[in-house]
Amino acid sequence: MNLTIDMENASSSPNVPDEKLVHQWVYAALAEINTGGKDDLELSVRVVDEEESADLNQRYRHKQGATNVLSFPADLPDSLQLPLLGDLVICAQIVEREARQQDKSLDAHWAHMLIHGSLHLMGYDHIDDRDAEEMELLETKIITSLNFPPPYEQSPGATNTQ
Repeated sequence: MNLTIDMENASSSPNVPDEKLVHQWVYAALAEINTGGKDDLELSVRVVDEEESADLNQRYRHKQGATNVLSFPADLPDSLQLPLLGDLVICAQIVEREARQQDKSLDAHWAHMLIHGSLHLMGYDHIDDRDAEEMELLETKIITSLNFPPPYEQSPGATNTQ
């Protein structure tokens, strides 16, 4: 699989992972699932601050406040044979805050958010319990293959904001 990621850091955070790590984590997610026979895949990742995240969350999901990751799957006609999967928008400050709250390493949580968002781009969701369980099992398989701890196991007192 040939994966192209267009990454833009519009965040003021000094803790954004480099493009090589972002590529590694997204690649791990996409390599684990059926990509519909596509050999070439392309997506964009934009890292933002809370204000932009909140604006996008309100505009597209009609929900108030910033969120960790927003996924915008490409909605292209089948006649267009383009490798575009869509766009991920990740709020650096939310990822940092959640990592602290959940007692996770920052890299582990960044990897989780990129994997989670990538799966959304491929049609996975967590709207109902069955789909959520399937998605969480897949996320756990992918993230542990990267030598991170399971993303949904938390230390006592941690809160899951996913």
